[in-house]
Amino acid sequence: MTPMKEDYLKIIFELGGTSKLVSNKNLAMSLGVAAGSVTEMINKMADEKLVTHEPYSGIRLTNKGKKLAEELVRKHRIWETFLNQKLHFGIADVHDEAEKLEHVTSDEMIDRLDDFLDNPTHCPHGGVIPTRDGHYASESYTPLNEAKTGSTVIIERFIDNHDLLVHLTKVQIDLGDKIKVVSRDGFDNSLTVDNLTDKINGIVIGEKTANNVFVNIFK
Repeated sequence: MTPMKEDYLKIIFELGGTSKLVSNKNLAMSLGVAAGSVTEMINKMADEKLVTHEPYSGIRLTNKGKKLAEELVRKHRIWETFLNQKLHFGIADVHDEAEKLEHVTSDEMIDRLDDFLDNPTHCPHGGVIPTRDGHYASESYTPLNEAKTGSTVIIERFIDNHDLLVHLTKVQIDLGDKIKVVSRDGFDNSLTVDNLTDKINGIVIGEKTANNVFVNIFK
């Protein structure tokens, strides 16, 4: 399997494609590619029985695709955890290194690394880590851009993307922060939010960023 297909499997998993339909638009925004490229790749993956595609509705992983995605995500996120916790890489920098390591890591190696780390349940970006038996906790698939104006949310996890994480650090948005959605711009769909945890008001978050930040609705 090509690295590109593996990236698609992982991002579909991250966007909730094990249990719900993921739109082409959200997939394109998260991968930073054109919509036409998404359509072409999804057609290939559907031919290989890795995904199902409902026109104008979205994409979902098949059982075959889900199993492969879980294995890839497990290796990737365990390496990210090791790099962050033991080698002190910043969370914005672990993705690229983990991407290289996951492709040359045997199942036995990742199981030993998992045990060495005391079997972490979540990666540095807040994403779940499947166990060696394929079990993992449920997580939020509600992106920040779906939060209603006036609502308060808790930041649960981020899509694993270097530029996104660098940007979130600049605007001081972290895992676990309590955020109030103050307003939404009708032109570009950007959000203005207040960080209630750090007492920072008036943070502007673009649609693409908000699409890649997942939250639990607090109220």
